[in-house]
Amino acid sequence: MKLVLASGNPGKLAELQATLAPLGVVLIPQSDLGVPEAPEPHCTFLENALAKARHAAQHTGLPAIADDAGLCVEAFGGLPGVDTAHYATQFGYPKGDAGNVRALLEQLDGVADRRAALVSTLVALRSPTDPQPLVATGRLSGLIPLEPKGSGGFGFDPVMYLTERGLTLAELSAADKNEVSHRGQASRQMVELMRAQWLSLS
Repeated sequence: MKLVLASGNPGKLAELQATLAPLGVVLIPQSDLGVPEAPEPHCTFLENALAKARHAAQHTGLPAIADDAGLCVEAFGGLPGVDTAHYATQFGYPKGDAGNVRALLEQLDGVADRRAALVSTLVALRSPTDPQPLVATGRLSGLIPLEPKGSGGFGFDPVMYLTERGLTLAELSAADKNEVSHRGQASRQMVELMRAQWLSLS
């Protein structure tokens, strides 16, 4: 089964493809099919993921899967949330992982509460008008350290410290990260949903 991934992010593609592979799912990034990025005007991960999946399905005629994910920092009232990808630009840095990490650490300078969570919502649709989208969620709690550590992963991985592991996400192997990460949790849920609700009908 071919699904269009409503993202051009190579990190997301690799992580999701690894988890969905046992179902025989082949993910095609929307950038390979000339699909422009969808507007993401909503304030929740679920609404934005639905919008992105519908947009990709509409443009390609293929079933689509979309992930909307972000960092929710306790001291910031849950922000940056859905604005995670553009977080750095609010503080004069260029959009991107390095700017995001730098801005986050600067904004948390002197803040005692370092609790945060990475949250992922996955939505899969058979068509743009599918009345029964599959929805899976994952959440990984941790602490924001004083400085980044590790060279693996992407996004905020170098500053998501897992107390039970004594390491940041960026210090884990790809397999270990997939086991615990927010996106890994959501994608494993999605595998079970697809198996039960899509593949059992084929």
